[in-house]
Amino acid sequence: MHQQIKSYSSTRRSFLRSGLAAPGVIGSALIADRLPSAAFAAGGLTSGDASILRFLSALEILETDLWQQYNELGGIQDQEVPGGSGNKPYTAALSELDADMPQYIHDNTEDEFTHFNFINAYLVSKGAAPANLDRFRTLQGSTATGAQNIKRLTNLMQLTVDTSWWTRYRSRTQNPDFGDTFPPAIPGLIHGKFPAIPKSDADLKPPKHLQAIANTAAFHFGTIEQGGTSLYPALAQRVSNVEVLRILLSIGPTEALHFQVWHDKAGNAPAVTDPTNGLVFPDLSKPPFAGNEDLQANLIMPEPTIFLSRSLPVCSIIRPSETQGAAMGAVRFLTASGLFDGQSSAFFAELNMLATQADLAQRQV
Repeated sequence: MHQQIKSYSSTRRSFLRSGLAAPGVIGSALIADRLPSAAFAAGGLTSGDASILRFLSALEILETDLWQQYNELGGIQDQEVPGGSGNKPYTAALSELDADMPQYIHDNTEDEFTHFNFINAYLVSKGAAPANLDRFRTLQGSTATGAQNIKRLTNLMQLTVDTSWWTRYRSRTQNPDFGDTFPPAIPGLIHGKFPAIPKSDADLKPPKHLQAIANTAAFHFGTIEQGGTSLYPALAQRVSNVEVLRILLSIGPTEALHFQVWHDKAGNAPAVTDPTNGLVFPDLSKPPFAGNEDLQANLIMPEPTIFLSRSLPVCSIIRPSETQGAAMGAVRFLTASGLFDGQSSAFFAELNMLATQADLAQRQV
């Protein structure tokens, strides 16, 4: 991984030298449409394929940014994922859910690095512009012991976490592709803005407050990764080039692997009430969770549900997988979570443009 990060840095410098990733280029112009169409014909990419890859790369950059913050404080510190020095109290609180949490956080972080690194390099190899969000690294991150003193793209300290994926993946009769909605597993997380990492060393106590922060992180892990699990198959339905399809079908399942790990770990969150803000994490081993398939903590594999038509037999699937408006839907979901609180209007304009271009892509046969 150390070499891959160096490779990305070197590649990024070449992007900057060539002018492809100059500030504002992607946001101020529709790069795919500006490039000569022959370049796409030679590379085998349509402008739609490039737009989908560029949007996915942008989201992977954002994922890398948030996972890096988690790893600096609660993951394994090594040269595979450099930066940060760890925070023992926060790591201990995360380890209440599973002793292997630091390793899982480390590996998830490394995976996201490789995803955007690969997609950007692939785009450049085909004569297309990569995604670059560096000019939006303006947010103040945690000042707790272990965190790097650098600017961030994402904000993990004011999150509104939607945990409706918990009940969605247990339903046998409903599917969000049909417009169905689902109650959250942890209602308190959608009624406020909560930190998923300690904002400073002041958040390391009292112990119940720190445990609530770690529990919030655990459910946020699942929230983020279930989104990627759905987005790749949703956008794969719009690509034209078989090689691009292969990329989406190869990266997408790793997001599903991440999701299942975090789905499992969230179920281990200890019952706690945060004394500083009243956020309640219930005991997931007791009613109404235990014995209730809609809430049961150890049901981490997708329950069969309706798919394509209510007249067809139920099937165990990823959901949602509807392709219409999938990219913009992802942006709206992430924005509503507070992940980008404090970002500039230019950032939102850039992200919305990338999503719009991805959603406009049409499969050409």
